[in-house]
Amino acid sequence: MTAKNKFIQGLPKNSFAGFVVSLIALPLGLSLALASGMPASAGIVSAIAGGVVVALFGGSYVTISGPGYSLVVVLLTAVTTLGEGDLILGYRYALSAIVIAGALTTLLGFLKMGKLAEFFPASAIEGMLAAIGLSLLIKQFPVMLGLDPQEGSALVKLTKLPLVAYEFVQNTGSPSILFAGVLGVISLLVLLLNSSIRNRYYQQIPAPMWVLLLSIGLSYFFEYTGKPHPIDPSLFITLPASLESMVYYPNFDRIGSWPVWSTAITIALIGSVESLLSIKAVDNLDPQRRRSNTNKDLKALGLATAISGFFGGLNVVTVISRSSVNVTQQATNRSSNFFHALFLLLFIVFFKDTLNRVPLSALAAILVYTGYKLAHPLKLVAAAKIGKEQLVILISTSLITLSTNIITGIFLGTLITLISHIVITRKPLLFLGHALKPNVLAFKEKDTDSYYVSVKYFCSFLNFYKLKAKLEAIGATKTIVIDFSLCKFVDHSALQGVENYIESFEKKGGTVSTVGLDLHGAKSTHPFAIRNLTTENTLDSIQNFFTRRQRNLSQMAEECHWAFSAAKATIDTSLDSFVYFETKRVVQQYNELVDSKSNGIVQDIVFNEGEFIARESVKVTALVIKLSQEIPAFVLDKEGFLDKLSAFAGFGDLTIEGHKAFNRRFHLSGPQPERIRQFFTEDLIFFIESQPVYLIESSGDQLLILKKERLLSPTEIKALIYFGRELLDFIPCNSISSNPETLN
Repeated sequence: MTAKNKFIQGLPKNSFAGFVVSLIALPLGLSLALASGMPASAGIVSAIAGGVVVALFGGSYVTISGPGYSLVVVLLTAVTTLGEGDLILGYRYALSAIVIAGALTTLLGFLKMGKLAEFFPASAIEGMLAAIGLSLLIKQFPVMLGLDPQEGSALVKLTKLPLVAYEFVQNTGSPSILFAGVLGVISLLVLLLNSSIRNRYYQQIPAPMWVLLLSIGLSYFFEYTGKPHPIDPSLFITLPASLESMVYYPNFDRIGSWPVWSTAITIALIGSVESLLSIKAVDNLDPQRRRSNTNKDLKALGLATAISGFFGGLNVVTVISRSSVNVTQQATNRSSNFFHALFLLLFIVFFKDTLNRVPLSALAAILVYTGYKLAHPLKLVAAAKIGKEQLVILISTSLITLSTNIITGIFLGTLITLISHIVITRKPLLFLGHALKPNVLAFKEKDTDSYYVSVKYFCSFLNFYKLKAKLEAIGATKTIVIDFSLCKFVDHSALQGVENYIESFEKKGGTVSTVGLDLHGAKSTHPFAIRNLTTENTLDSIQNFFTRRQRNLSQMAEECHWAFSAAKATIDTSLDSFVYFETKRVVQQYNELVDSKSNGIVQDIVFNEGEFIARESVKVTALVIKLSQEIPAFVLDKEGFLDKLSAFAGFGDLTIEGHKAFNRRFHLSGPQPERIRQFFTEDLIFFIESQPVYLIESSGDQLLILKKERLLSPTEIKALIYFGRELLDFIPCNSISSNPETLN
């Protein structure tokens, strides 16, 4: 099916999705505009501009564009300060800043700054969003109760919220305030209890639309009964009488002043970060797992913002809540964004008088609920579960943002995160020296379809984009193993980012596995807890704070009836009998899997090669099988795979007569050539030729089997165990000890 036919076939779904999203965007657009100190129509203008422009020129697939939450405080401050008391003039000056911000956002797109959001830590972003939520709640709570907004800083107003409730109780003698406040509280309850109502017909209408229907229905009830509406007319929204009167043009008289430019820069930076984070989240929700062109989307969002500001609207961003609804309604492409804008325009043209029946308290309830979700107390609990330092970062960023501004909050939150990382690693010079260069190495492994990605030094929010670039270059349908064994420190943001890629690849048919983190210390059992490799890490850390790989190994052991132990207290000296370990000093063995059928043990092994400054620490996953009867000592590996083993104490390459392909593919050596040739029967040779290449070494009474000279993923370990089982069936002397403990 051609792209054109797919587009046409998807129009019914996308038009319906656009209609559903418009039902949410309508009340939110009106309320966000009013909360920003602008006419209610400004929110609709920005939603229409965003829907049309981004649908035509954007680089995302199922996102929705329009006014967002993050800049409400910035825009309100701009309107009240730029006009120096004249709100209309301040509004028009703010529009000029929005136009400039649109141009700056477009410039960021041309400069390929789509990766901008990658440089902010996850907990600082959560703290910023929580502060935005608190700001919305604080500012709109009095309006929800029919009262005037409070004066003062956000932190001061936060402490005065109980006084606001008391003031409402004191004003119950005013029917207008009483009715507006009761309607606001009922609207908030509708939003809070919406998810608990399981009626499928009720759930077809979004919760914010129920608030509008309730408010409008009450207005028509009073009109029908001939009674005056108890709420004062000044407490209702007022849309312009015509489309022409909805349009306000910016005033560029102060275009050379720093307040306008600082506002524009703030809008551009925060709007871009909010959009990029939302795009990244929506890509993970997309059933087709498509990756958006973020640079192209920034250009489109900038153009939409400039157009919106020129015609009296707010800035345009990608919004996660409406985009999530769009995905839920099975939208398949950007046309749903266009339809959402079209339906909003139709609402304004044909239902303008009806919308004027909505009280401000009802719209304020929507914003109070939105603020509550952004600053939900459970976010503190979630941060604490990851680590105490994440809780400190979140709270600090929130408090700084509330007491200053969003830009200061996010940058100081990032600085606090960086300081916490330096404190945790206790190596400030080493950390700062490698903060931006993790040495990410990626290549396709020979004779396999898998890719190996090694990360060295440090991996944090500052340099995760490099690992991300490697993963995206490989493709989401491939098999990838990410090795952190050479990485001394991996932070919360990087681990969360890797988890997103694991989920994304799985949905597209690929797999991402992580290895090398099991010896890193952690302070909690959360999968995103910071992992730090220090000399202080103990067996308790390995045993108690499982990584994703260890959890998978434990689950695999349970399913296959194997025994799994994360920590091993003693070193197995029997490994010294293998040539592979002759020049190596084993320092640790851990993550031990015992297969009762073959009596084989798979374990991760850490050993040192060389001494002093030339010493190198290496980690491998190996299978060791104890045999009850002796077989010839030999080493079998791929030609050129491990040259240092090939000589096998001075013995040359053995050839098997009649098996030229086997002789070309493998290097076989050992001290008893004739006995080895007798041991390698035709069935054993055919079996080895039909399998992936493994290094197989016999010490006489034990077998050592290695797949790669690195740590293996759980899937690779399972394949290693089953290879060992099948190999035993082809060994002439296959009488195996029945006691697994003899391997220890």
